[in-house]
Amino acid sequence: MARTIKVAAAQVGAVHVDSDRSDTLKRMIKLLDEAAGQGAQLVLFPELAFTTFFPRHLFKDDSKLEEFFEQGEDISKSEHVKPLFDQADKLQVDISVGFAERTSRGTGYNSCLYYSAKRGEVLARYRKVHLPGTKEPFENPDAVQQLEKRYFEPGDLGFKSFRVPELIPGALKGDSSNIDTVGKGDPIVGMMICNDRRWPEAWRCHGLQGAELVLCGYNTAGWAPDLWGTRKPMTKEQAQEEALFHHRLVMQSNSYMNGCFSISAARAGLDDGKFDLIGGSSIVSPEGHILVEAKSKDDEVIVAEIDLEECRQGKEKVRSVVFIFLMNRKSLTAFKTFDFGRHRRTEAYSLITSQTGVVEPPLLAH
Repeated sequence: MARTIKVAAAQVGAVHVDSDRSDTLKRMIKLLDEAAGQGAQLVLFPELAFTTFFPRHLFKDDSKLEEFFEQGEDISKSEHVKPLFDQADKLQVDISVGFAERTSRGTGYNSCLYYSAKRGEVLARYRKVHLPGTKEPFENPDAVQQLEKRYFEPGDLGFKSFRVPELIPGALKGDSSNIDTVGKGDPIVGMMICNDRRWPEAWRCHGLQGAELVLCGYNTAGWAPDLWGTRKPMTKEQAQEEALFHHRLVMQSNSYMNGCFSISAARAGLDDGKFDLIGGSSIVSPEGHILVEAKSKDDEVIVAEIDLEECRQGKEKVRSVVFIFLMNRKSLTAFKTFDFGRHRRTEAYSLITSQTGVVEPPLLAH
């Protein structure tokens, strides 16, 4: 059974530290309208989408810092961002969006949520686990700072996939008498944020829950030599190419290794005239192919129709139909599989959960 939905990434171009939040919100609403006009049922916005990427700045004024955070449990009702959710309701288009969360206890998280327009409610929330950078700023006055560890705590919600209702007509429900329900229910979706995409453990957690679509908003510096780069000096152009290569690498390879589609949405462009962020927003197939990719570093919408049935190839064991193909000597390349139930060997993976940093084997004797 075809399980087809139309999805979109809304890439947001440059946003400056002094940009008016209402102007940024209007841009996001315009992108949502454009995606809806192309038939999108789900639109992904970037990490920290409502403001500039403020963790690159050192704030000594707490009141100024708080201007970048959303307060309270349900930001869909917040005056600063409510118009985006109202428009999603009007268009009946689901959205996932990243934001800086300030809890009632005063804790800061780099968060995102999934909002169901047809239900008129937040279905799921995720808090970024893998926070990059440093707590204290670099001494180099020209360094591109990355102070997420200063402003946020590591996420405490884990990597929980969830089902999204109202996207696929006829999806099996919990009261179904059908014995074989795998791959026939409402779409299974997972969320992660920026640096999480570089950690295969995050993807595998979603893969083990049967995720069919992973959403990832990001802000990725194209030039930050104090933070990352090769041992050899690079030009700014080479650094941009390298950052974009690694972005594509992790989105394509992990989509393939977990048999799922993925959508990535960038905050891109030249913030404050000097902080360069890559573009590269994309929609990737379960075979790891880029279906569509942003062509600019400006505000841009990309849309693709995806059939979640295509996820089954990477998630299920080889069935009898494969042997029919084999007898006819068809190509084996179509039968790649990551059937976790048959092939994973958890007894061999203890290091993954028992150890964080690298412990090298002992040095060899002379």
